[in-house]
Amino acid sequence: MAGLEGIEVTGPFGDRYEEILTPEALGLLALLQREFGARRAELLAARAERQRGLSEGGTLDFLPETAPVREDDSWRVAEPAPGLVDRRVEITGPTDRKMTINALNSGAKVWLADFEDANTPLWTNMVEGQLNLRDALDRTLDFTDARTGRSYALKDDAELATIVVRPRGWHMEEKHVLVDGEPVSGSLFDFGLYFFHSARRQIAKGKGPYFYLPKMEGHLEARLWNDVFDLAQDTLGIPRGTIRATVLIETIPAAFEMEEILYELRDHSAGLNAGRWDYLFSVIKKFRDRGAGFVLPERNAITMTAPFMRAYTELLVRTCHKRGAHAIGGMAAFIPSRRDEEVNKVALEKVRADKTRESGDGFDGSWVAHPDLVPVCREVFDGVLGDRPNQRDRLREDVRVAASDLLNVAATPGDITEAGLRNNIDVALRYLATWLDGAGAVAIHNLMEDAATAEISRSQVWQWIYNGISLKDGPKVTKELVGRILEEELAGIRAELGEAFNEPRYNQAVALFKEVTLADEYAEFLTTPAYERME
Repeated sequence: MAGLEGIEVTGPFGDRYEEILTPEALGLLALLQREFGARRAELLAARAERQRGLSEGGTLDFLPETAPVREDDSWRVAEPAPGLVDRRVEITGPTDRKMTINALNSGAKVWLADFEDANTPLWTNMVEGQLNLRDALDRTLDFTDARTGRSYALKDDAELATIVVRPRGWHMEEKHVLVDGEPVSGSLFDFGLYFFHSARRQIAKGKGPYFYLPKMEGHLEARLWNDVFDLAQDTLGIPRGTIRATVLIETIPAAFEMEEILYELRDHSAGLNAGRWDYLFSVIKKFRDRGAGFVLPERNAITMTAPFMRAYTELLVRTCHKRGAHAIGGMAAFIPSRRDEEVNKVALEKVRADKTRESGDGFDGSWVAHPDLVPVCREVFDGVLGDRPNQRDRLREDVRVAASDLLNVAATPGDITEAGLRNNIDVALRYLATWLDGAGAVAIHNLMEDAATAEISRSQVWQWIYNGISLKDGPKVTKELVGRILEEELAGIRAELGEAFNEPRYNQAVALFKEVTLADEYAEFLTTPAYERME
């Protein structure tokens, strides 16, 4: 499609795509890309420069130049917007038709409608997801499962979760839409289409256009989002401050700038979220080449009670409540089993303990990945909140977190074993094969995994090889060892899946895994080379 000057859509048009990719909507995308594309590129270059400094022996600390923001006790973020006052349980998931209906009907207060880690940026997913959200707001969305014959429909509006859209991070592009010959930012594509088509629909329902902002590394990236919000609202004649955004603190640089991030977005802020699995990925990534002092135990051994993770979550709650913002806890990824009640019992006890810790620490709500976990999360937070919508008045003035606490990776208990190495390889292969096939939320070993799982898994393997780490129960982790185990785990998956084994997809997954774990240079994001393999 071409027609608007300087704008080209190279992706194919499916059924009703013209309802989303309208000239007016594309015009907004072009406006945002032309206004902010260069700043986005500069900020991504600044990330690379910071990484060079860390790799050369530098460290992270609270910024001296923004100390006045942190020391000024007078400022607060905007009061919670309609539909975001009570957030005691939130559900996450991609925007396919079935998930859209199930998430909105789940009983959760908020649905994170995900165009990012629980999604794959397949062209059909990105456009049809926008259609599904708009149809849900228009109450024209339904779904019938062709396999089971079961039909799904929306409950009454009063019973539905509040939609909060998560666009892709600043590092991603949408290669199917070009502005002046260059791919548009994936962030601006996802944000701009939803805002153009659904902002007024949300306002008409008494709520508003709300967003979750991922992968940011500092307050200047938050300032860029704030400027995007202002221009988009001005362009559509919507009052500034109507947009609200919750920022995922899922990179370790952002943990040192939480107050500044809230300050930059203060008129549009809806709080912060502890994006803990991506946070682990960021810790590994940023200090990947700094020796054994920054090498974490195997993925499944790391818990939220590790000292550096406790420092991160406690500082997040303290920061949010000091500024009048919501603090939202992390993901419970367990998928209840229909066949094994003993598995359910053990897992649900862990979920309950996790949510009990979060609610006791002062979080105002938390995430689940499956509708069956909504009642557990709600029950725990009901026990702390009662009739109150949140506990933003719990200021946690007892919390004192220093830079050294956030960086105390070495104090994390746990081992690195052959079983842990095998699990990282197995899960990464299974996830990548499914991701490349178009699904970003993948059930693996009774857990709902998204891209963060694969990022942690492959990053740990790369780090263990690079730093010459020896397994507790075996040899040093080398490229040769990883290659051998990779073939063994692949054979196990092939035997397990039988006729369902997708040979071409797993061949792609193996090639991609090798590219990002066995190469001498570390790939900043797994999803970037993976996206290049997508049409």
